[in-house]
Amino acid sequence: MTTEPSAFRQMTDAGLLAAAAAGSHAGFAEIVSRHYQPVYRLVWRMTNGGADAEDVAQEAFVKLWKNPAQVREAGALKGWLMRVAANAVVDRSRKPRAGALEEAPEVIDPTARPDAPLARAQAARLVDRRIAELPERQRLALSLVYFEGMTNIEAAAVLEVSVDALESLLARARRGLKDSLSAEWRDLLGGLAETGQ
Repeated sequence: MTTEPSAFRQMTDAGLLAAAAAGSHAGFAEIVSRHYQPVYRLVWRMTNGGADAEDVAQEAFVKLWKNPAQVREAGALKGWLMRVAANAVVDRSRKPRAGALEEAPEVIDPTARPDAPLARAQAARLVDRRIAELPERQRLALSLVYFEGMTNIEAAAVLEVSVDALESLLARARRGLKDSLSAEWRDLLGGLAETGQ
């Protein structure tokens, strides 16, 4: 007897993991549908919008497909996927890369006024760049809590640290961002005020 694809949408993560372990493509597809976007957003943030963000996010799901039984607690599936994806980002960042596009020098617009406030998109890119410059664990903690909306307890579980250690990572990340953005804060605020934010 086969399960209708719509029935998978009603299943818990535990049921979907069991279906995937039994080889159900539809069950696994529902896992991907349910959890892909948060995993991708985390990878995108950690790589500063890197071109390979989609590939890295998919690696986590491929690892799950190969062995669904490695997830010991079905309730922690999302955290497991995020941890695997974050580890893949860290692993890739340690490998030497040949001339990444992100490392190319920025082309300066000769018509732009140097004293003009940053537009909202430019401000967001600047903040994203500064986040990408943070140490890996601080960047991951910040992404999980502030961009993925996880509680400190959930984020600590993903990072496999205590809640106190997570809060320390967050405090250091916020302090690092504040310090790195201190020179541009007037431009950032001016750019946001100009766009009505």
